[in-house]
Amino acid sequence: MSGESGSRVLVAMSGGVDSSVAALLLKRQGYEGIGVLLKLFSPEEGTEDFRGERACCSLESAETARGVAMGLDMPFYVFNFSEDFRRDVIEPFIRAYQEGGTPNPCISCNRHVKLGKLFRRAAEIGCSHVATGHYARVERDPGGGRWLLMKGLDEDKDQSYFLYNLTQDQLSRLLLPLGGLTKAQARRLAEEAGFTNAGRRESQDICFVPDGDYAGFIERYTDTPARPGDFVGTSGQVYGRHRGIIRYTVGQRKGLGLSFPQPMYVCGIDPEKNQVVLGEEGELFSDRLTARDLNLIAVDGIPKPMRVTAKIRYRHREQPATAVQTGPDELEVRFDKPQRAVTRGQAVVLYDGDTVIGGGTICK
Repeated sequence: MSGESGSRVLVAMSGGVDSSVAALLLKRQGYEGIGVLLKLFSPEEGTEDFRGERACCSLESAETARGVAMGLDMPFYVFNFSEDFRRDVIEPFIRAYQEGGTPNPCISCNRHVKLGKLFRRAAEIGCSHVATGHYARVERDPGGGRWLLMKGLDEDKDQSYFLYNLTQDQLSRLLLPLGGLTKAQARRLAEEAGFTNAGRRESQDICFVPDGDYAGFIERYTDTPARPGDFVGTSGQVYGRHRGIIRYTVGQRKGLGLSFPQPMYVCGIDPEKNQVVLGEEGELFSDRLTARDLNLIAVDGIPKPMRVTAKIRYRHREQPATAVQTGPDELEVRFDKPQRAVTRGQAVVLYDGDTVIGGGTICK
């Protein structure tokens, strides 16, 4: 792909190796790039561990991104989207935990802030496209003309799961230069270009909770301690006291603080009764789920049962299933084999081979 003469693209840059290499490739393809770092979060908003190079919006990340942009002779700006991030990502994240769910804030961030806001800002400053360092691909269906979201070619790094909320208009203006590369190839390109972040490690934590203590973050942010309640069995028997439902998620075994003759797991969370339901591993499996807040990319709707593969969390291997819409904004997915720890608040994303059909938020 080569940039059209004078094509301006807004490049989301985090200071990491992936977005840096994306900017490099766009430059080589002839695009006029404008580097942008998004200020999303400040340490005073809930965490003290905000100094490391991998922390969201850290000074080190900003300076690294600026250095890469300068080396590529690209203008570089910082956009402050912190208020949008607080409203559209942090507060829904907290509410989901308080209501017994386990949310994926990265999906909300891409939908509402990183891409949602960035596309609007790009249009305001005359940029035809937005680019990111995600490992995924965008292609045009030659038959129907629909824009399609495809998996990245590196199976270990594919990030199409996080982008299922994109619209047709957004896909038509999105550039994903890393979609055909492996992570090793991206690092090699960074090394050859002399980028200082070529060997930078990746964080697996949520960016605004760099220490991984989600419950502690929620308590600090809301200035409200979690309310203890009962651990109960699937038949209602009381096993002991928990330390607040925000500290637990379906499938969890460690950190319960109880002793049983057999392994016990969190099988459910009841926010109305303030109870955490425990059971044996066999009780974690279910063969169907319901999702809402749908976004479909490859099709207009699923009025009849459709064979798909479905992924119920990012690191979950997609599984054969049948999907059908049961309402305008409701989808039922029935798995061929029961799946472990289907979790309310996570996203289910449907695939047809490498093509993302769409997805939604698991509600039951």
